[in-house]
Amino acid sequence: MPAPQNATACLALADGTLFYGQGFGATGETVAELVFNTAMTGYQEIMTDPSYAGQVVTFTFPHVGNVGVTPEDDESNAPAAQGMVVKWDPTEPSNWRAAGDLHDWLKKVNRIAIGGIDTRRLTRAIRQQGAPHVTLAHDPEGRFDIERLVAKARAWKGLVGLDLAKDVTCAQSYTWDETRWAWPAGYGRQAAPDFKVVAIDYGAKRNILRCLASTGCNVVVLPATATAEDVLAHDPDGVFLSNGPGDPEATGEYAVPMIRGVLKADLPLFGICLGHQMLALALGAKTRKMNHGHHGANHPVKDLTTGKVEITSMNHGFTVDADTLPDGVVETHVSLFDGTNCGIAMAGRPVFSVQYHPEASPGPQDSYYLFERFAAAMKARQGG
Repeated sequence: MPAPQNATACLALADGTLFYGQGFGATGETVAELVFNTAMTGYQEIMTDPSYAGQVVTFTFPHVGNVGVTPEDDESNAPAAQGMVVKWDPTEPSNWRAAGDLHDWLKKVNRIAIGGIDTRRLTRAIRQQGAPHVTLAHDPEGRFDIERLVAKARAWKGLVGLDLAKDVTCAQSYTWDETRWAWPAGYGRQAAPDFKVVAIDYGAKRNILRCLASTGCNVVVLPATATAEDVLAHDPDGVFLSNGPGDPEATGEYAVPMIRGVLKADLPLFGICLGHQMLALALGAKTRKMNHGHHGANHPVKDLTTGKVEITSMNHGFTVDADTLPDGVVETHVSLFDGTNCGIAMAGRPVFSVQYHPEASPGPQDSYYLFERFAAAMKARQGG
């Protein structure tokens, strides 16, 4: 089928389905898994979340680009998401914080985007058939070799078995003391920390590190491949396992031995997202690929320990299989969308993790208490 007149971008699914629209940002082609995100804000935070490595994001909310971009909202040094799909072409930014517009920013960071897409139809397709493999192409001249684009999507191996944490982790260790953003001063600094935390970077979002600092932590960030000996050499009060992309079983090849070594030291331990899955694997549970995953800022989660329902941010395509949790490991949170596992804890020990993102950015802040729970566990260990 020839491209419609004036189409400058094409999204080709592996099953041969085609979506044409207007390209913006960088030109060229990219191959990835396609997911949809239902958040109404935070497109820049989503694009720079390292957990989106290997994925193109469809935004179901139509107003994308309207508040521009600002370096303050980057969750990592560069976008991890491979591209973006939106309903309407981005408008001129209208926000006092804007330091640039989305089109120029995407071009600068070499990420392809397509606008003018029927995102409702596309989202239904993702829900019905699972997250498809796609090729996203942007050519200002509107020239597309459709047969080749579909073949590239079909040939892509996908995320199962793929360790992407090594691609997005830090190259070397560093310390972090920046705290959460607050009006009117912006970001602050933690000048008098109460705890020393080692954070393992599987693709850590900056706002997670800010939340740790805001709860009194001096944070030392180590690469994903750090060993238990590397962690314990810092004599931490607690250990944090970050979010990240890819197949948890692949990352677990080196992460699980480290976590098991740390658990022997009887330290408080807290994990988020991929870190949650890493902890589950280290304790003997299993993970599995989801049909289309959870991506958004409006996901209801029930805390089984209190009965409280939290509205949370999520971004994951794999899940912990609750049926495989061993004795001594308790399921603490579940999704009210589909009943999948969203949290675990070791019985009688300050070791816990959640599948969702309590740091938000974007999203609600219902679950910030988890950082305070982690701090309380470290204080109790200190004898406070």
